[in-house]
Amino acid sequence: MQLFAFGINHQTAPLDVREQVSFPADETEHALRDLVGHHPVREAAIVSTCNRTEIYCSTEKPEEATHWLADFHQMKARELEPYLYKLPREKAVKHAFRVASGLDSMVLGEPQILGQLKSAVKSAEHAGTLGMMLHKLFQRTFFVAKEVRSSTEIGTNSVSMAAAAARLAERIFGDIAEQRVLFIGAGEMIELCASHFAARHPKRVTVANRTAERAQSLASRFNANVITPNELPEQLALHDIVVTCTASTLPILGKGMLERAIKARKHRPIFMVDLAVPRDVEPEVAELDDVFLYSVDDLGEIVKEGLDSRQGAVAQAEAIIDTNVVNFMHWLESREVVPTIRALRDQAERYRRHELDRAKKLLAKGEDPHQILESLSNGLTNKFLHIPSYALNHAVADERDDLVDLINRLYHLHRPE
Repeated sequence: MQLFAFGINHQTAPLDVREQVSFPADETEHALRDLVGHHPVREAAIVSTCNRTEIYCSTEKPEEATHWLADFHQMKARELEPYLYKLPREKAVKHAFRVASGLDSMVLGEPQILGQLKSAVKSAEHAGTLGMMLHKLFQRTFFVAKEVRSSTEIGTNSVSMAAAAARLAERIFGDIAEQRVLFIGAGEMIELCASHFAARHPKRVTVANRTAERAQSLASRFNANVITPNELPEQLALHDIVVTCTASTLPILGKGMLERAIKARKHRPIFMVDLAVPRDVEPEVAELDDVFLYSVDDLGEIVKEGLDSRQGAVAQAEAIIDTNVVNFMHWLESREVVPTIRALRDQAERYRRHELDRAKKLLAKGEDPHQILESLSNGLTNKFLHIPSYALNHAVADERDDLVDLINRLYHLHRPE
């Protein structure tokens, strides 16, 4: 089995492809069990965010694992292939370290990905698909991310997606204090967005979420109203800014709903930010004249602000990562010889037990202990040396010198001149 990672992200695939292979949180464990239970994959973990879907696994047949991703989402492998990156062994290790450290994110140095990776590990643990190799990989990954963030300024002046959404709203409306804001969802991203918008003191804040308890918890922090998703068709027209990020697998805001809302608003514009993958808002909504719709990819230019001041930290971070990749690969390679070491020790143990049992029987018969010890030591010596001696005696010419050098090295012998 070898370590292997593959997937797509914001650099290799557009949003309409990424949303086809995303994994909702409540589907991840089922997917993991399907991958490990029905394919030549021993361990697996799935990282699925708005910017990436990645699978880290232990497998001898990487191609079958990549085909599984397409099959699971009812896609043809050839449709997904152009967007996939495939990372064996140390490339997979380096990629994991870079992702956790925020070097592979749309927002350089953003911290949210580390929490998302930890959630992916918990899902794999619950699904029973996190073995020793991936456990070690992710523990080292979290260590590297912590070292990068504490030793460099990679996160300095970082503009988050949430902050970018608030800034963009200000560019469109000027003063958010006069606007009504609707948040759809109650997860981490909505919570971050709510913090940034609330700091600008909007006229009214409303939270819509299918779980009333979570909606109320978020609303109480920001003095917001709470509505149910069923109220969205009527409530949409009452808000100037809509930020949505749910785990829905289908759009919850369609073009028809927005057309009715715009008509009710007498064509006053609505600013919408859809941070969900798959998207919460039908792409056709962007065609409406009075709707300013931005997806997670559309915020890309804004989040690059402050990037120049952090470029110097990238080289430092990469150096830390490279050192840790070498260390992890040394551990991984040492694990690969464990079966051979175990087999060698098992064979030696069989030799020892055989000679010991023989010696005990002779002692029980009352034979001379000194002769029994001599016979025991000779028996063990002959057994241990039989295989290397046989190999030397029967080696062909082109392999004999290599075999002699190897045995000299194994037994710390000095080859005669």
